[in-house]
Amino acid sequence: MLARTLAAEGYAVSTAGDGGAALVEASNASPPDLIVLDVTMPGLDGLAVCRRLRAKGVVVPILMLTARDAVADRVSGLESGADDYLVKPFAVEELIARLGALTRRGRDASRVLSYGDLTIDAAARTATRSGRKIELTGRELEMLELLAREPKRTITRERAIEEIWRGAAEPNVVDRYITRLRRKLGAPPLIHTVRGSGFVLRG
Repeated sequence: MLARTLAAEGYAVSTAGDGGAALVEASNASPPDLIVLDVTMPGLDGLAVCRRLRAKGVVVPILMLTARDAVADRVSGLESGADDYLVKPFAVEELIARLGALTRRGRDASRVLSYGDLTIDAAARTATRSGRKIELTGRELEMLELLAREPKRTITRERAIEEIWRGAAEPNVVDRYITRLRRKLGAPPLIHTVRGSGFVLRG
């Protein structure tokens, strides 16, 4: 039913009956522009498929579908590497809107941001600092991008949670990711804490 709905909206749709087939379909030489994964697929579940795709370097936007609506479940989905999370039952209009947003975000993934000696390559999921390559996870990349898009401006924890985790995270998750980024970026520090507010990127 979902495949027919998306096809009617102009999408070219391929389907996979279980997690293993989904891995093969999404990892081939011509990967899709978008991936929709159900958490409760047979065999490998959607979370496992998402983690394996991200570990293999697949950067295609992923939307996770599930009947589980607890915050912890949404966090698990996003932490596995998904870009968005939609709880069943859902309106088709919301699904189409979210896929459209992911498509636009995917087009933006080729952008390169620079600040001082830091360069961020969104497509490669890497950053370089003074020529040193820094490997980033998807969420680390989004956090660093958010800071780099508005250098010298404080980014609040609330804003980071809303934009990166779609509101499905506890405030301390931002601090954990900032700690990882500081360690990876090295000295001198680029990310500074604004007490009681959030974080700022400045040299």
